Amino acid sequence: MNYTETLNFIHSFKGNGRRPQLERMRWLLKQAGNPQTHFPTVHIVGTNGKGSTTSYLQNILTKSGYQVGTFTSPYITRFNERISINGTEIPDKDLISLVEKAQVLLDDLEEHTAFDRPTEFELVTLLMFLYFDLKQVDMAIIEAGIGGRLDSTNVLSPELVICTSIGFDHTETLGNSLLDISNHKAGVMRENTPILLGRVSAEVEHFFNQKSHDLQAPLAVIDREIQLLPKDNQTIQVSYDHWESPDLKLPMLGRHQENNAGLAVTAAHLLTPTFPKITNKSIQDGICDTHWPGRSEWIGNNIYLDGAHNPQGIASLKQVLKDNFTNRKIHILFAGLRRKPLANLLEELKDYDITVTSFDFFEALPLDDYPQNFKCAADYREWLAKAESADSDDLFVVTGSLYFISEVRNYLLNERKT
Repeated sequence: MNYTETLNFIHSFKGNGRRPQLERMRWLLKQAGNPQTHFPTVHIVGTNGKGSTTSYLQNILTKSGYQVGTFTSPYITRFNERISINGTEIPDKDLISLVEKAQVLLDDLEEHTAFDRPTEFELVTLLMFLYFDLKQVDMAIIEAGIGGRLDSTNVLSPELVICTSIGFDHTETLGNSLLDISNHKAGVMRENTPILLGRVSAEVEHFFNQKSHDLQAPLAVIDREIQLLPKDNQTIQVSYDHWESPDLKLPMLGRHQENNAGLAVTAAHLLTPTFPKITNKSIQDGICDTHWPGRSEWIGNNIYLDGAHNPQGIASLKQVLKDNFTNRKIHILFAGLRRKPLANLLEELKDYDITVTSFDFFEALPLDDYPQNFKCAADYREWLAKAESADSDDLFVVTGSLYFISEVRNYLLNERKT
């Protein structure tokens, strides 16, 4: 099996949709020797901010001298980046080898059980656990796919849990209220296992208070037990339980990034007893050197990529624009998925110069289906060309979907140069 055949095999499970079945996942892992129990983990859930928080924490641990696996989604440049160690994606040869190993387990599943075929995400989760076990990582930071309670990653006994935020996304699966969504996210909590919670509404905080009490799981919340002390010029200090971090220069814009960095830094502090190589310097260097493609990312001096794709993400983007760019004319290129409330998201951005477009993805909303009161770009590359050639101080923002950001980023950095 070559690399292309391997990817095609993995993606062939996409047709199985999103049918959560933890018992199927547990069966596969048991047959594989329960690799998920062979290394410490941090489990990260949340509507937004999982990727950035994962990246901050991974960088801190890597700067401290540890081998750190990360499991994230979706990918921005290449499938392999979803499974990485110290920021280096799984090599093609290892992915091919592990898929061949997984095929044996999948054949056994079909032959010896009544389970349906797993979903693509379940298969990728299995590959991730096998890879991190093979490479004997010191720590794995595992990002849930959707929700938490029924997510295929919810087979862990983590060192700690992080819930970055609670907002509206994937409501067809998680429910239409913040408490319904919170119930899914809180499903990854464990007895006596610390949980860190980002900025949330009062009702969500109350829900997690009760859940943590029931499980005797120590809870620390941003702006409550965890204080973020603003300095100047994108710099904060984190204070928690009589401990204070060094000053932390944040490389990504936004108040939401203060939340994400604060959670990662507090997690690093809590991990220090079992990971004693973590120091104030490795925390400081890890935060400063964090970059997360497609999230708060600059391409040149005037194109800004932001993967906002739900109400909370769009609100954070608006706050970034308000806090940092009030003196610049702002143009927005927007494309999203048909299953998202795009009309509502666009309404939130109506004060800016918006152009809608579409892109090459099976779930992308066709251009003709957008509200008619926005400018349209049949080819987003023309909009980008105008942005790059602009001699003004205007800011050109690309947003709406991480899948769209992936395509635009690949075009700007790779395709147009060939």
